[in-house]
Amino acid sequence: MQQPAHPPRYLKFGVFEADLDARELRKAGKLLPLQGQPFQLLAMLLQRPGELVTREELQAVLWPQTVVDFDHGLNKAVSKARDALGDSAENPRFIQTVARRGYRFLADVAVVARAPVESAAPKPVTTHSNDARAVAPPRTSWRHAAWALAGLAVALSLWVAALRMTSASKSSAPQVRSLAVLPLENLSGDSSQEYFADGMTDELITQLAQIRALRVISRSSVMSYKHLHKPLTEIARELNVEAVVEGSILRSGDRVRITAQLIRVPADEHIWAQSFEGNLGDTLALQSKVAQAVASRIRVTLSSTEHAALQKTQSVNVQAYDDYLKGRFYWNQRTREGLKQAIEYFKSSIASEPKYAEAYAGLADSYALSGDWEYGILAPAQAFSRAKQAAYQALALNDSLSEAHTSLAFVLDLYAWDWEGAEEQYQLAIGLSPGYATAHHWYAFHLLLMDHIGAGINELRIAESLDPLSLIIGADVADALCIAHRFDESVQQSRKTLTLGPNFALGHFELGQALVQLRQYDAAIAEFQKAIEIAGHRAVFDSNLAYAYAVSGRKAEAAKIAKDLEMRPESNAANENIALIYAGLGEPDLAMIWLNKAYDARFNPSILLRPGFDSLRSDVRFRDLRRRIGLPADL
Repeated sequence: MQQPAHPPRYLKFGVFEADLDARELRKAGKLLPLQGQPFQLLAMLLQRPGELVTREELQAVLWPQTVVDFDHGLNKAVSKARDALGDSAENPRFIQTVARRGYRFLADVAVVARAPVESAAPKPVTTHSNDARAVAPPRTSWRHAAWALAGLAVALSLWVAALRMTSASKSSAPQVRSLAVLPLENLSGDSSQEYFADGMTDELITQLAQIRALRVISRSSVMSYKHLHKPLTEIARELNVEAVVEGSILRSGDRVRITAQLIRVPADEHIWAQSFEGNLGDTLALQSKVAQAVASRIRVTLSSTEHAALQKTQSVNVQAYDDYLKGRFYWNQRTREGLKQAIEYFKSSIASEPKYAEAYAGLADSYALSGDWEYGILAPAQAFSRAKQAAYQALALNDSLSEAHTSLAFVLDLYAWDWEGAEEQYQLAIGLSPGYATAHHWYAFHLLLMDHIGAGINELRIAESLDPLSLIIGADVADALCIAHRFDESVQQSRKTLTLGPNFALGHFELGQALVQLRQYDAAIAEFQKAIEIAGHRAVFDSNLAYAYAVSGRKAEAAKIAKDLEMRPESNAANENIALIYAGLGEPDLAMIWLNKAYDARFNPSILLRPGFDSLRSDVRFRDLRRRIGLPADL
């Protein structure tokens, strides 16, 4: 919207008056020291109360010649305007930050016919069509006053958004088939509450991902936009979605308010906006209401099962829920320390709420990953026992929980080698939540193990479409292409992943794995060394570096790494990694000795799919090993 050709001369809001001609701001008649760009910024917001004034509009008017450091200038101007008004970013009464987009003036603004300082009792005419008047809040405690003012501000902004949506709602808007839930903004003013806002974002994604007709972008992709100031059209293009949900969450004591709006892109059409408020223990119910509201506005047809799932709510112990959100926060970090922290928080959650199925599912996921080659926190046997017990407990408490079925399927694949049981659990998980990227991701490797290479790659592509910025999914697509001997495509995929995350160690590892098979040994060695430089001497990186040395003729260096790995504790070395080196050295007898040790330790058999073991595929002992594991015979 353009600035008015003849803006009103005097504006009043609450106890403040702004003289746009004189560029003066007064509070109860007293002149305030607000000048220059901060005053101009405030004037732009005052002339469009309730509307979004974008960062681009502010830059065009106030900083037209600025190429660099615009963010610093804008932030400083907003801060000065808020200081003059006694406002705050965390609990705004006047200036609301709209994450990544701009600012909105929340209070009613009235036009007065003459200078306020000359009039004892001017008769304001509100610029809002509902003729609302600015009313000073009653004197009460600070906490209650802040909450009431925040509620009034949110209600006013949502009312304006609703007006903008009226004409759109009357038309026959096209159905939305893909959307992204952008990270909810934490308005608590406490950075330690970021986990809570992130957890709420995750929960809303999980709720909407249950809708089969809707593609919902997964958490790891949307979280990359946290604190970024990008236009919605750009975000939508990068994630390949038709609409976005954005909003904020305010937690004050035991009260929670969730504000959300649904926007169609690239038209920037506001489809819906609403605020939900309740006690902390009712947070899951609030999330369910938000998900139901979004589903009803995007004209998607829900099955009876999906409708029931969205309406299903539960009330949990506040401390248990808090610990659960912290557990998922650390689990999503996918680091050794993060997994250790996650396990402790999930345990604490269960101690507070012994019947909390989601906490058991989180615990199962954490234990399962703790025993995998990438992390090596627990020996596989320990990880299997603990993960399986937690997954079964989650299902005993809630057998309709997709995450729990996925957890159990992963455990049955990774450690139990129960292929039929894992297949059944993956099918149940995906049926319950088709948009759960982790289920598709882990199911893909089940299919690869069953020698359904094409189907496995397709399943990974589904996971990638649900989580397009996920580095681990991108790396695993490259891994699957390497397993399929599509080495050039694997290299291309790895380079794409590394464009998103140049310091992602697994991305360099996967690139090296494909380059070895293309006989580009020096380049492959450089990639494995880069992975080690970033993440340290993990056995999988060291063993693949040694394999590259071996097949390129540097056998003494390869043998030395093998001996070094043999001296490490089992959980840190993994027998199968040592076997890979001996396969590269052309020592099949030693390779099989270490593979049989890996069998006894209950290793992850997906390593057998890697091209590094191609030299053993005709060996009767290798075929027998696959038979004992229950894998299809190599052709």
